[in-house]
Amino acid sequence: MESVLLKTACGTLRGLETPRCRQFLGVPYARAARFDYAVPNDAWDGELDAARFGPACPQNRTWHEHLENPTRRFYKREYRDGLVFRSDEDCLNLNIYTPEDAERCPVIVFFHGGGFDSGMNCDQPFDGSALAGRGVVTVFANYRVGVLGYLTHEQLRREYGRDGNFGLDDQLCALRWVRSHIADFGGDPDNITLMGQSAGAISVQYLCLNHENAGLFRRAVMLSGAGLFPRFSLPRRAEDTHDYWVRYMHLAGCGSLDALRKAPLDDLFGAVEVIRAMRRDNVYHTMPVVDGLLIPEPIDRMIRTPLQLDYWIGFTNADMYAPVLARIGERFGRDKGAYLCFFDLDAPGDDNRAFHSSDLRYVFSTLDGSWRPYGARDVEASEQLGAYLANFARSGDPNGPGLPRWEKAGRGVLRVGPVRTAMGRTDYLRMTRNFLRRPDPIG
Repeated sequence: MESVLLKTACGTLRGLETPRCRQFLGVPYARAARFDYAVPNDAWDGELDAARFGPACPQNRTWHEHLENPTRRFYKREYRDGLVFRSDEDCLNLNIYTPEDAERCPVIVFFHGGGFDSGMNCDQPFDGSALAGRGVVTVFANYRVGVLGYLTHEQLRREYGRDGNFGLDDQLCALRWVRSHIADFGGDPDNITLMGQSAGAISVQYLCLNHENAGLFRRAVMLSGAGLFPRFSLPRRAEDTHDYWVRYMHLAGCGSLDALRKAPLDDLFGAVEVIRAMRRDNVYHTMPVVDGLLIPEPIDRMIRTPLQLDYWIGFTNADMYAPVLARIGERFGRDKGAYLCFFDLDAPGDDNRAFHSSDLRYVFSTLDGSWRPYGARDVEASEQLGAYLANFARSGDPNGPGLPRWEKAGRGVLRVGPVRTAMGRTDYLRMTRNFLRRPDPIG
């Protein structure tokens, strides 16, 4: 790898040039103090080192890894073993991959998953080199998660007129930064595709439901997280979550929000451990809320009139709640004329099937970074999905020369199977059996 300089409106970046692409890593798109909303970063002093990953948002899963949990152990091996990363509250940064001579290229902005509670933009599957080779600029964004991303409090509402949704606000801030500055990297600000997986896909959907975001992006790819979830799992009103966070603050030894803003991270994550042991509704509080701005009204109302965009919706045969994810994704997809993808290719090396997030290495063509013994069919499927994604980002139509024809919803789904890729049907019987047998992968 060699260093490469890029002059932008924000300042000069020193990134990396590889045989496949240019990489600008850890680019700071915003700053935010704890429990404050992000302020865009439109300038920096001097030459910015963009040759290494920026810090991830501090999160409970790295503070208290719980590797006795077989699913935790599984995902650590899958995506983080050997990965060198650091955490810091100054974590709002982007990893940007561009073709060498990029000019007006289509842009993909990707939001990672992790249940709104974990994740980072440098996990092993997230590399835009292959897409750069197909003429696409790819941006992987960090955003705040867990208590740092989704705490609510009445003082915040007095300060800002809203509360909660720091992580969702970070994503919108990142998108606006990309739209304002991606031309300096060779991207087309008028041709942006939002993409996410799991919690990242749900985030993308929320951004697609708010008409204040019209014009910021043209397309949306949602893997394992599109459609209307059961009512009990929909975002709650911010004010209905205040009592939970007041209780949490008490456990952290903080009698006020100001005290919590100054508390050591050890105290914050220690209190997370305690409240999780006490309650069963934790997941419903560490997620987006109806805040009156980013999510102005209940999701089951907003979903009736989403933005008119090009949509790609995907799900795997052993997703978490696999039949439910497929059902809601198909329903939303049919209503919006989406391209539906059923990923039915089991990952080799164990019996965890096409587990939740197993499709990520395929769409980003990062199979080589895995311990798994991927074979010829895996490589073929990865090449196909990478080509589909580049085509979709370019024009809204994934089809292209040499690819199996992919029809829109209503004519079936594209099934990426163990033998071939072709139009077909979702195998709900298999998905149900997978879910009943074991809903989460184990290591």
